[in-house]
Amino acid sequence: MGESANLPASESERVLGKAIEHEYNLADLLRRPDVSYESLMSLDGGKYASPDVSRETLGAASDAVVEQIEIAAKYSGYIDRQKDEVERASHYENLRLPADLDYLQVTALSFEVRQKLQKHQPETLGQASRISGVTPAAISLLLIHLKRGKFKGFASEPANDTGKVAA
Repeated sequence: MGESANLPASESERVLGKAIEHEYNLADLLRRPDVSYESLMSLDGGKYASPDVSRETLGAASDAVVEQIEIAAKYSGYIDRQKDEVERASHYENLRLPADLDYLQVTALSFEVRQKLQKHQPETLGQASRISGVTPAAISLLLIHLKRGKFKGFASEPANDTGKVAA
């Protein structure tokens, strides 16, 4: 599936509905909602089909395997984004909040949220996020307050795998 395809315009129009302007990886083509694994494997007389992933080789499981290949390709961007969000959330879950933080002074938060945080005095950001009425937006505002105030452990964000700073 990592192979690049140079196709005659008629073939790409038959399978993709339009001519290909430049070279595409077959996996990138499979990400398109209107392209199926079967149609890609029929390109150029089946020259890209793998004998290792044929209906005969896979037997009864072939439909399920092909479906999983399509799902993995079509949703890979969403899956990667979700993994990043889970990693970021797990980092913040156990991030300790300053014991001496006066939540009533965090003016970016609604008065109701400030009162709830002041009353409960959560030890971690995860605990704060589970207080009834404390929204994800309020947690983001609290994080901004802690970073701007350069509270210990909040001065900088952890870098994710791409080297970009997590938001």
